Amino acid sequence: MSNQAKKIGLIIGQEWEWPEAFMTAVNESDESATAELVKLGGTFMDEACDYDVIIDRISHEIPYYRAFLKYASLQGTYIINNPYTLSADSKFSGTVLVNKLGLQSPRTVVLPNKQVERDVTPSTFRNLEYPMDWQAIIDYVGVPAIFKDNLARGRRGVARVHNVDELIQQYDESGIRTKILQQIIESDQHVHSFVIGQEKVLSLNYSITHGRYQQTSLDSESKLGQQLATDAIRITQAYQYDINMVEFVIKDDIAYVINGTYPSPDIDLTLMNDEQFQWLVKEIAHLAIERAKRPLPQSGVFIQQEQQS
Repeated sequence: MSNQAKKIGLIIGQEWEWPEAFMTAVNESDESATAELVKLGGTFMDEACDYDVIIDRISHEIPYYRAFLKYASLQGTYIINNPYTLSADSKFSGTVLVNKLGLQSPRTVVLPNKQVERDVTPSTFRNLEYPMDWQAIIDYVGVPAIFKDNLARGRRGVARVHNVDELIQQYDESGIRTKILQQIIESDQHVHSFVIGQEKVLSLNYSITHGRYQQTSLDSESKLGQQLATDAIRITQAYQYDINMVEFVIKDDIAYVINGTYPSPDIDLTLMNDEQFQWLVKEIAHLAIERAKRPLPQSGVFIQQEQQS
């Protein structure tokens, strides 16, 4: 069994540029490993999972994929990234973690849900204060501020608010989604630090104006480059993510973490140059093969007990 090629699977959404390049890199490597798209059509509770590693790029959008990945993890497949950790991740808890690590982050407030999916009575909300002190929330965060989903990836459902009335309007339209209000750190210097394997970092300057990364990557040997790499690794290792992107804003020589976890960052040539793209392809291919051959302990429900028994 040990002489068989290691099998690596991908679960993806509409992206294709990076998955195709990744599978080619693995399949054409000198390593005894293959890579392919995982095909699913319903998962039986006692079927085997024949993948050594699965890289998840889309389960935050498709709940069935998350359910399958938890199952595959219980069957011994190494998942990049751990689906149990992904399920617990949120923007607000990530901001709190950043502060606990001694790093700088925007002031952030998580708000009660405007609506919930279940049938409820007024007594269901007896722990909530009503009315909320909207002015105190605005005073704490400052304006303009960003109103956004606590769980959603990317820029969907994001709005700027400039006063209490706008905040209440956005809140009244938020439905069942859990929302946060976050301080805006105004700056032209945005840096996205990709962390691969919890130890290798590629920091790219992001241009808000052009909606893509600049051609020249941040100098990893500069003082700023070293600081951001260190901070990004600390955050990523706290989550034990094998793939992560940490988003920084630099203002007055202070680095603010405005998004500590992005476990499925966009990787394509519309955002970055070929050298940056190929670095990520190469490093993630190396990571997947390494985890297939020498998986790290990966804890979830019941998993840690099973590994120790």
